[in-house]
Formats: sequence, C-alpha cells, structure tokens
Amino acid sequence: MCGIVGYVGERQACPVIIKGLHRLEYRGYDSAGVAVMHPGGGMDVFKCKGKVSDLEHFLEGKDSAGTIGIGHTRWATHGVPNDANAHPHLSRSGKLALIHNGIIENFRVLRDALRTHGFTFRSSTDSEVLVNLIEYVRESEKCSLEEAVRVALKQVVGAYAIAVIEEGNTSRIIAARKSSPMAIGLGDGEYFLSSDAASIIDYTQDFVYLNDEELAVIEKGKPLHIMNLDGKDTPVSIQKLNLSISQLEKGGFDHFMLKEIHEQPETLEDCIRGRVIPETLEIVLSGVIENKEKFLAARRIIFVACGTSWHAALIGEHLIENMCRIPVEVEYASEFRYRNPVIFPDDIVIAVSQSGETADTLAAVELARKAGAFVYGICNVVGSSIARSTDSGTYIHVGPEIGVASTKAFTGQVTVMTMLALLVGRLRGTVEEGYYHRVAQALLELPATMREALKTADQVAALAKTFTYAHNFIYLGRGYNYPTALEGALKLKEISYIHAEGLPAAEMKHGSIALIDAEMPTVAIATLDRTYEKTLSNIEEIKSRGGKIIAVVSKGDDLVRHCADYCIEVPSTVECLMPLVSIVPLQLLAYYIATYKGRNVDQPRNLAKSVTVE
Repeated sequence: MCGIVGYVGERQACPVIIKGLHRLEYRGYDSAGVAVMHPGGGMDVFKCKGKVSDLEHFLEGKDSAGTIGIGHTRWATHGVPNDANAHPHLSRSGKLALIHNGIIENFRVLRDALRTHGFTFRSSTDSEVLVNLIEYVRESEKCSLEEAVRVALKQVVGAYAIAVIEEGNTSRIIAARKSSPMAIGLGDGEYFLSSDAASIIDYTQDFVYLNDEELAVIEKGKPLHIMNLDGKDTPVSIQKLNLSISQLEKGGFDHFMLKEIHEQPETLEDCIRGRVIPETLEIVLSGVIENKEKFLAARRIIFVACGTSWHAALIGEHLIENMCRIPVEVEYASEFRYRNPVIFPDDIVIAVSQSGETADTLAAVELARKAGAFVYGICNVVGSSIARSTDSGTYIHVGPEIGVASTKAFTGQVTVMTMLALLVGRLRGTVEEGYYHRVAQALLELPATMREALKTADQVAALAKTFTYAHNFIYLGRGYNYPTALEGALKLKEISYIHAEGLPAAEMKHGSIALIDAEMPTVAIATLDRTYEKTLSNIEEIKSRGGKIIAVVSKGDDLVRHCADYCIEVPSTVECLMPLVSIVPLQLLAYYIATYKGRNVDQPRNLAKSVTVE
C-alpha cells in the first residue's frame, strides 16, 4: 500500500527518488523519507510525517548529494503516523537502511528474540524489526549483505517488498519481494527501483518484475542478479512497459478522478478495440479461446474480488448466468481465503483487481490454484502479481488509474466481463444469436453512449451543491443496477466521507425504510428495464414518507418526474450495459459533493490505491 523508489547510477539519486515518490502519492500515505549514500560512503536519512512536499521542505539546505538512495511513502499499519515510524529505518549500528511495504506477521516474536541479543527499537514498526534481523544475521554469520537478507527473509512470515542499502557501499541495493509488488527499471549503466513501474517511466521502459520470494542484487555497472530464497539463481526476464508520461498527468482537469471519469469513452474504446470485430461482431478474447475446453466444462464460476472490483463482479454474475447458464458465486476475497471454501477442479475462479496486487485477492488465487481450479485474472496493470499468478486472463487496458476512488477501472472490468459472457455463451450455445448481436453492437457503440452520459456533468455539479451538507444517503437499484447502487454509495463514502449505503430497491421495505425522512436523500436508479415498474413503486414509497429523491432515468422518460425531486437523464443502451451508463452521474455526484466539501478527492483520508496488506 506504500510506495518504494530507489536509484543507483551516475545521476543524483535524491531528485529521482522525490519525483518518483510524487508519482506514488495516489496510493495514499501519511509520511515520507529518503536514505542517500554520500560519495564518500556515509549515509544520511531524512524522513518526516506528512506529504512528499513536507519532505522536500525538510531537505532544503541539507546535503543530500549521492548517486545511490532509497525512498518511501508510508501508509500506517504498525504504529501511528509520526517521524519515528516513517521509513527508511536504520539498523542498530546505523549501517543499514531499509524501506518496506507489507506486513511482517511474526514481527513480535522476532523483536523479542532480538531484544535478548541487546537490540533496542526506536519505532513501533515491524519494518525496523526486519532491518535489525538482517543486521543480526550479517554480524553473527559474517556473511554478505545479500546473504543476510536471504537468510533473514526465510525467518519472516508475512508480505514484503524491501530495499536495503549499506553504509560504505556506494553502488549496491538489495531488493526482495513476497506478495507485494517490486519492479526494477533498467537504464544505461543505472538501475531504478519502484513498487509501481509507472513512477519511474520517465527514465526507462525496460523492467524486470520480481516474483514472490525472489531477491535482486542491483549493482551499478553490473548485470542484474536475481536469486530465490534458497540461493538458486533465477532468470532475468525483461518486459517493455508501453506507457506515456501524458497518461500520468491531469491534462487540464482539477483532479485525476475527474480526468478519469471523463476519459471513460476513450478507455472503453481501448478496452474493446480488437476484441469486438466490427464487421462480424465476433468476440476475440485470447485467454478464453485458448482455454475453451475449461469454459465449456465449467461446473461453476467463482468471482473473488474486493471493493469496487467486487461490485463489478456482481454485475459479472448477472451477465454470465444470463448468457452462459453457468452458476456463479461472488466472494469477498478477504472472506474466501479464510472460509475453507469448497472448490472443485472443474470450477473456474475469476480474480478481479484493478492493481493486480490486492493482497486478499492474491491469497484467494493461491488457494484456488492449490485446490486445482482454473484461475482467470481480470486486472489493469500489465505484469502485476495477479496477471503472473493466474492461469490466464484479460487486461482491461484502461490506462493508469491515479485517483484512489476507482472509476474507469470499474467500467473497464464490467466491459471485459460482458465480452467474456458473450463469448462463452456463444461457445456453449446458451446465448440467443439475435441477443448476442444486439449486445455486441451496443459494445461498439458504448464509447459514444458514454460521451452522451458525460453531458450530465453540469447538471450534476449544480445538483451536488444542494446535497453537500447531507449526512447520509441511500442508493437504490434493481437487477443489473443494484451493484451500480452499491458502487455509487461507495464512491460517495470514499471521497466525501458522507455515510451512504446501497440497497436492492425492494429490500428497502425490510428495515431501511425506517430511515426515510426529509433529511435522508435517496438516489434511485430507475432506467427503462424489466424492473422499471417495480422501481417506480419503490420510489413512490419513499416519496410518500417525505424522502428527497434523485432519480437516474432513461432519456425521455417522464413518469419518474412526477414523483422524483430531481431527475438526471442518461442515454439508453441494452439492459446489461446500463450499469456502465448509470454509474457516470453517480461518479460525478460523488466527485462534486466532495469538492464542494473541500475534500482531497484524489487522496482521501485513510485509503490507499493498491491494498497490499490484509
């Protein structure tokens, strides 16, 4: 969940690291720090609570020269956000500096053992325990730093991505990972290190992604050396990351979130391009086609996901059961991994994650693989852990998502699930051909439909002013749009800090209707579909109890206007794609309410973009 940046080469390390840390601010953090090795071999650590800009101010007037260094942004797990708990952490002697993402689950046992050998601790973190464990191994076994890191990590239980430098060594960084991402960028006689390759894309497009329980010796002017924790060398596989700097900039928008909402027509074009053939309406997903027999023989499909990805998976459940006639279950990955689930070899487990690094989803993937299921990944980040650990999968190709509250990744995930359901349904002969063609054609028209939906922005911005000071919201939807209601409520919670809950519209009567009064606004998704009349009745029930209603309706619909206080019209498409259209005004509503409240929309409190801890 935190950010790691490192550099070794001929450049000044500190500016490279600070620039990279700024690029990682979207992940959410509470403190920042750097460790830099001076040309003569001395090492200085600069760190403080707050933002990277606070660290920059702290560095003013200080000597941070050096061509090797490591930097970090911390999201608190063990210990409150303060200067002492910020990274990098020094070992007892001050000769080793370490930065760490993840959680060391057995850190208390290790800390108690180190205390018996005279070690003391300045912070409350598990990370400081790890750097001292490495130093203890180095001193007691008289071994090299890379050997000490390898031996120490074999005693660790938990998740980690680490980088370690040693005083006096001006050309070497040791890095390792398990269940937390780590990418090494290759330059001309120099190396870059990051938990997200996008943060160092200014300098290189050639990357090596470490696998679980791999350790890298990164030394200026020497070939990259990678080994596993048993000390055996592993091959170095270089991958090209095709990403432009412009994709990481705001492009004239006030926030990344607003930019990413407005990018959705283009990102869905990228998601669909080459996958829906305009001339024939054929769906081409190589991950499905190459594993056709698995999908034909599937007894059941299980989605595992968290947060917004879980909401997308609920829509995927509707799509697959409707078109493929395969039973589908949708599981929170965090519960699935501890529930001793029943998994059969002819099940397909679909792991959904924007970052491809979500710790609970990765653990669910490992559990499914051990049970013999075929595991399929749907994620956005090329080369991510889920992309590498699943049997096959599909990238959503929506480009980097910087805003913490997911928007274009949600619509990309649902779009991929629609294509998957269409293709598998056709392979199985369970989708009617006319319906198949209508949905496939609607997918091709989807970018234009999304552009039309975005025209509601000015209306939503004006409407948001009315509800800026509300304390609670209810979001209602039915069928395909029930998950849309959940997602709309989540967006509002995440960035405005207003409590909101999403409900199936009919379930409101079973308890939650007691909350309805003039102070409780309700957002009702009432587009023209098979549940339209029923949703209209639910809206009448709220109106009769004095509730304020914001309705998302199909363009040209006048019936809802008679009972709703406010109506937002969206263009129509086939029913199964309406969530992609109706979510747009809900994303905008959350955004504008949050901005009117003065919230940090791109970096909401307590949240991180990539949740790599439990």
